[in-house]
Amino acid sequence: MKHAPNWTIRRHRIYKGHLARLTAVRRDLVRDLAGFDSDLTETLVLCGSELFANAVRYTASGERGGRIVRTLWTDGNGGARLGFIDEGCGGTLPEVPKARSAKEWDWAEGQRGLLLVEKLSTGWGYLPLCPWGDLGHHIWASFGPTRPA
Repeated sequence: MKHAPNWTIRRHRIYKGHLARLTAVRRDLVRDLAGFDSDLTETLVLCGSELFANAVRYTASGERGGRIVRTLWTDGNGGARLGFIDEGCGGTLPEVPKARSAKEWDWAEGQRGLLLVEKLSTGWGYLPLCPWGDLGHHIWASFGPTRPA
């Protein structure tokens, strides 16, 4: 019988919704994952940068006064779950674009962040903060081993 990993909540952090805050997001992830495998840390920094940038670009978090909350959990097996909570009002849900031709993918500059997260994580998803309105989402991705405890 499999058991869920024993997750430990790490320090959540709040950032202003500006792309200029990416340096702080990256620095804090490295600091908060001190002692973890360097490959895992680098992967979380890369994917975290993409998820943070998406929250800035596609939600009210990127508007004046907007904020983004970073969540971070680790397990006792060397795994981690990274998430970002945005302020919603983007009008869309997070998804990997699939209806593109090869030529359209070559031309597209953006919208590759979730594809990158999908390929580098062991799983990702999102939860709306409330069921009756676009008031924000918690988008998360899991990384590394999560074997039964």
